[in-house]
Amino acid sequence: MNESLVKTVLVALCALVLLGSLVSCGPNVNYIKRVQSLEEGVQNPTTIDELKDAIKKYGDRVEDIIAADAQSGIWWKILATRYMDNKMYGEALDAFQRAIAFYPANQNLYYYVGVCAGYMAKAELDYTATGDHSKKYNYLKLSEEGYKRAIELEPRYARALYGLGVLYTFELDKSAEAIPILEKLLTIETRHTEGMFVLARAYYMNYEFQLAVDMYDRILSTTTSDQYKADAEANKKVVLQAMY
Repeated sequence: MNESLVKTVLVALCALVLLGSLVSCGPNVNYIKRVQSLEEGVQNPTTIDELKDAIKKYGDRVEDIIAADAQSGIWWKILATRYMDNKMYGEALDAFQRAIAFYPANQNLYYYVGVCAGYMAKAELDYTATGDHSKKYNYLKLSEEGYKRAIELEPRYARALYGLGVLYTFELDKSAEAIPILEKLLTIETRHTEGMFVLARAYYMNYEFQLAVDMYDRILSTTTSDQYKADAEANKKVVLQAMY
């Protein structure tokens, strides 16, 4: 056997031994530490200068990781928004969930979860005609959780307050719970006409007819939209008929 072939065989045997030790005995902690130290160019720092150098190098690595994660979170937010713009609410919902993993204290993300889940609930028809509406209900509950979490993070978040009020009034049969939420909304945005309409409806559903009439009068006195005026007048007549 020539010398070149001998060297090749020895190298292969050494590689197999090393691989076998890693597989059979689990990760070699000291080996991993040595590789990590060599990668950063710092081996067993002892002096003050070496320690400072190690801190800087590992600190730079941490900052790089944080920056990369932050960028990933931003991309997920952008992707989710683009999905929403294209009315692809299921894909948007998944992307917002990914973004929340990076930004769990961002109230806007939870608000959009509420919006997307609400749309997905509308899409969950009983295609099999079995009477099973569990998927639709699950989406509605997710929508509720999204809005509520957004409000927890930002109590004066008007869009989330309105979204939750609509959800309670028209989807979850919780109009009584919608009333204080929508009343709070109107203390924040006093000319929120859509909120006034939903609140008037919630009053009506809870037999608080006079409050509903007063709310329609408020709409009539504040809006400049002819359509809103006509809708308020028509709804007011319905409430007055229910009163007498």
